[in-house]
Amino acid sequence: MLVFLLQGLVLGATAAMQPGPLQAFLLSQTLKNGWRRTLPAAFAPLISDGPIVLLVLFILTQTPVWFLQILQIIGGLFLLYLAYGAFYAYKTAVSLNPTPSDTGQQNLFKAALMNFLSPNPYIFWATIAGPIFINGWREAPIDGISFVLGFYVAIIGGFMAFIGLFALTSKLDPRISRLLSLISAIALLLFGLYQLSKGLSFLWT
Repeated sequence: MLVFLLQGLVLGATAAMQPGPLQAFLLSQTLKNGWRRTLPAAFAPLISDGPIVLLVLFILTQTPVWFLQILQIIGGLFLLYLAYGAFYAYKTAVSLNPTPSDTGQQNLFKAALMNFLSPNPYIFWATIAGPIFINGWREAPIDGISFVLGFYVAIIGGFMAFIGLFALTSKLDPRISRLLSLISAIALLLFGLYQLSKGLSFLWT
């Protein structure tokens, strides 16, 4: 059980530390709405990963390749929408005190939707987490549960730490806050364009 728990903790911490669209979104929302309203978004994987795991374990292996490509296109467009919101926050950032426009529930919903429309969780669960979970469950259900528990404790804890760090950094200097807003907007834009290009690539092949 301890081995699977440690595997979950390591993989969860690694996933939280890797730069990605969700981290860029958390940065932009922290600067825009403050850390209290952004904190619920750290729990987005608990909402989005349930359907993802089911698809991976029971359906995705029988799904044609274009399924992931459609998800990439939709997800890319959604990331561009979020990039526009982050850029608008950069243009209007004039003080250390953000003017919240989204509630904690709205931030959680946006983060969960972004994660669900991204192909990365599907690939991760199909190639890494899924086999580990199945192997652990076959040995003993508690082993599989321990892996999942360790993974989500680590990834949610990592996201919460990111939000706290972003909030602390943005209060040091107004220019840092605006710079971080611009960085998050550019990151979301690049991730969105990359996801769109990957999703549309099947049209040219």
